[in-house]
Amino acid sequence: MINSARVLPRSRRRPRDARATRDALLAAGAALFAERGYGGTRVSAVAARAHVNPALISYYFGGKRRLYRAIVTSIFTDIVNQAESLAVSERPAPETFRALIALVAEAATRRNPHFPAMMLREVLAGAKHLGADTLAYPLRVAEAVRRIVERGVREGSFRHVDPLATHLSVVGSLLFFFATERLRTRMLAERSIGNRAPGAAGYVSHIQELFIHGLAAPARNGAPSRGSRGGRAR
Repeated sequence: MINSARVLPRSRRRPRDARATRDALLAAGAALFAERGYGGTRVSAVAARAHVNPALISYYFGGKRRLYRAIVTSIFTDIVNQAESLAVSERPAPETFRALIALVAEAATRRNPHFPAMMLREVLAGAKHLGADTLAYPLRVAEAVRRIVERGVREGSFRHVDPLATHLSVVGSLLFFFATERLRTRMLAERSIGNRAPGAAGYVSHIQELFIHGLAAPARNGAPSRGSRGGRAR
């Protein structure tokens, strides 16, 4: 016998919060796009993982491609806003660059764990699923890197380097590391290389030290260059 006091008629059931539905679709989409790629992800699979009606993807986003771009845009918006704030800060350039590396790593891992694999797939596809408006976001991050690097050169803490190559090196290193975690785990299980694989924090710290010391201006009169002073990774 059904307890009528516990089951509400469909018309009286509380509708799902619109924000919660959008967030569920964004999270489900990110996970599936990272796992299966754009072409291998069906709208029905995204809806099933989000526990919603497939029609809601069109309702909230206008279809699969716009959902995909909304995921990329939402993640990049967070990164861009913080990167541009760092670029205009008055902190020394080496310290600022450390913070930028930590920012990219944090945004691409703990807050958005599926983003590295999703973006690596998109890079290999030639960014064909992204529009010009979406591609503007990574360019803004590159511009923030340029401003920090050029400020470091003016301060005398950084040597002259190509800012775009620096940006690509940092982002490429981080995305590849985090996107290939399962491969790395399998490789190390098959054969021991060194002691053990670095964790996320250890790798980010490694990248920070590698780039800060690599960018450092040559020492003068035997004194340590200012670029090599930046404190611990943040």
